[in-house]
Amino acid sequence: VANEGGKHWTVNEVRALIRIWSDKNIQQQLEGTVRNKRIFEQVAARLQKFGIDRDWKQCRTKYKNLKHEYKSAKSAQDSGSTSKCMKFFNELDAILGHSTMEQASKSDNDESERPPEWTEAKSEKDSIG
Repeated sequence: VANEGGKHWTVNEVRALIRIWSDKNIQQQLEGTVRNKRIFEQVAARLQKFGIDRDWKQCRTKYKNLKHEYKSAKSAQDSGSTSKCMKFFNELDAILGHSTMEQASKSDNDESERPPEWTEAKSEKDSIG
């Protein structure tokens, strides 16, 4: 696993990264793009508020490594093996474990896809009453 800049991530740093990553807004941005430098710059800026000095590349590398480690732990678990254990598995499972089902149901009945005019028109009509 790549260790950018030679500075090892502490448990608290990883927890802070996961906490930011678990933000629904960040997750949606990461799902929808491949070129994610700007998103990881936001993540690094938020880590800075916790007193954690990491640049966007370190954040992206750690994110990718955690995601990869989670996926291999998950597939090992699914195949019945318990030997592959991961430190932050439960936290990552809360973020990544349901993403495939979420994406499938999202396209079926996502009300946020409606044009804003619909909700505005409805509320104007209600207030005339």
